[in-house]
Amino acid sequence: MSTELRLSGHKILKRAEELDALDAILPFDRRDQLAELLTDDDVATLKHLASEGMGDNTMRALASDLGYLEAWCSVATGAPLPWPAPESLLLKFVAHHLWTPAEREATPDHGMPEDVAIVLRAKGLLRSIGPHAPATVRRRLTSWSILTRWRGLTGSFSAPSLKSALRLAVRASNRPRQRKSKKAVTGDILAQLLTACAGDRLVDLRDRTLLLMAFASGGRRRSEVAGLRVEDLVDEEPVRANPADEHSPLLPCLTIHLGRTKTTSADDDEHVVLIGRPVTALKQWLEQAKIEAGPVFRRIDQWGNLDRRAMTPQSVNLILKTRIKQAGLDPVQFSAHGLRSGYLTEAAKRGIPLLEAMQQSTHKSVTQASGYYNNTERKMGRAARLVV
Repeated sequence: MSTELRLSGHKILKRAEELDALDAILPFDRRDQLAELLTDDDVATLKHLASEGMGDNTMRALASDLGYLEAWCSVATGAPLPWPAPESLLLKFVAHHLWTPAEREATPDHGMPEDVAIVLRAKGLLRSIGPHAPATVRRRLTSWSILTRWRGLTGSFSAPSLKSALRLAVRASNRPRQRKSKKAVTGDILAQLLTACAGDRLVDLRDRTLLLMAFASGGRRRSEVAGLRVEDLVDEEPVRANPADEHSPLLPCLTIHLGRTKTTSADDDEHVVLIGRPVTALKQWLEQAKIEAGPVFRRIDQWGNLDRRAMTPQSVNLILKTRIKQAGLDPVQFSAHGLRSGYLTEAAKRGIPLLEAMQQSTHKSVTQASGYYNNTERKMGRAARLVV
């Protein structure tokens, strides 16, 4: 082995060890790949961002996007990613990722060169055979801009030429927006899922509790479900099933403190309330699993042994899809985000006011949340039934 190869291998190993400091944030199976793609300065920047308290999900996205950008730039230009990136490189990135298939048939040089695409696919970094989703391109440009600013540099991300190129490319692509989950997990679907995990095994109890809690707490994101800890749960005084009837039965109640979420900072005291059956299931799960502190939802191996570590957000999605299949439904049509969209859809169907539902779902955008209400109201309203 040459001295150059030994030095390169030593640097990669050192970067992998540095990335171990972020093992609670970055997926372990990507550590070695990121160690090859990132530079020493990249790793130092990520560690600095983590020490500044940047959210785990944002950190994962930044690390993933940075790895992709480094790989793409190396293959497309033959050089490492420059800081700051010149305007021409930003425009090249847009041109390589947002293109029209029809134009490519007429002009083979249109879009990402095939030799670049082949290398990125071989590295497992490029899965799409067509143009990227505009949202993905915008997210990576945003990550690029954030990382540039954190290095104390000024980029060309506000350049008129880049904004114009993005606008024209998105318009030309005419790509319909894809839902995160094609179908929503509404109340009737949730009932089928709970039936699918009605067994007596520990894994059945865990999955029932997870699904009930995730839905009833406003459709929690999978990262929030995976990151939930016993310390986030606060017992409250029992409440009436019907607040207007003082003789209605009392139901158990607890508060879930969410801490930092996708739309909040660590200083925000975001919390939601659980009442009734989800609380009973949660307490039963913690008791049977003998969990007194730490992660609430944990991996259970094929022999029924409970892991001490928290499950990953990907595991939450896998649990949902597994139970969807067991319920006789199509797993392709559902993802964990279906619990979130399903909660708002179900709230709309039951006539719960939008702002009240948003308190539980913690949506910040009325425009985004009202989309579920508008779709439900149109289907239930009279306007579409003039001729039936």
